[in-house]
Amino acid sequence: MASLTSIATPYRSSTYPSSSQALRVKLTGNTLFSAGVRSPASSSSSSSFLTIRSAATKPDKPAAEVDWRQKRELLLEKRVRSVDVKEALRLQKENNFVILDVRPEAEYKEGHPPGAINVEMYRLIREWTPWDIARRLGFAFFGIFSGTEENPEFIQSVEAKLDKEAKIIVACSSAGTMKPTQNLPEGQQSRSLIAAYVLVLNGYKNVFHLEGGIYTWSKEGLPIESEED
Repeated sequence: MASLTSIATPYRSSTYPSSSQALRVKLTGNTLFSAGVRSPASSSSSSSFLTIRSAATKPDKPAAEVDWRQKRELLLEKRVRSVDVKEALRLQKENNFVILDVRPEAEYKEGHPPGAINVEMYRLIREWTPWDIARRLGFAFFGIFSGTEENPEFIQSVEAKLDKEAKIIVACSSAGTMKPTQNLPEGQQSRSLIAAYVLVLNGYKNVFHLEGGIYTWSKEGLPIESEED
């Protein structure tokens, strides 16, 4: 089973195999043979390479999978600014800013800033194409049985709720940062920064980012409301 699930291991590589390409995965020890998997003979080492033919061609790379350096450059070019949680609350109250919570709906319902709008940046994998099945198996390989994918309806859902002139503060759980540090010279991406990138890419002009995310909002004792199913 391990060799089959390796086809969808969620690596951070920016390249994916097409239907005519092979993904080479290094495994330790003996491997199991499954449909579509072959193992070259290896007598000199306990490690072997498996050549796995992908079951389907991966769709074109979505905006969310663009390299973080490119995203950061555009965010800085478009003057997307990070605001702390107390400033975000003030802007929401005094300047008609909207907090766009891009966490999964279940997390949003557990607790969110009052008045925040929820549009998931990522959602549970819904389809059952060969590629989606492979991705489900890849997540399962790591013990994750609720694999997610970029929400293909994200921008359409936002456009249905907010016009391009809206003043938006994008929030997720703990957020990333565009600020360079010694360990992270280019900052660190997050769901909210990815969402901010997608928004400015689609013509939104007043996009801000919630520094510290909903975690910091809650930790600072700012208002939180929940929703019952």
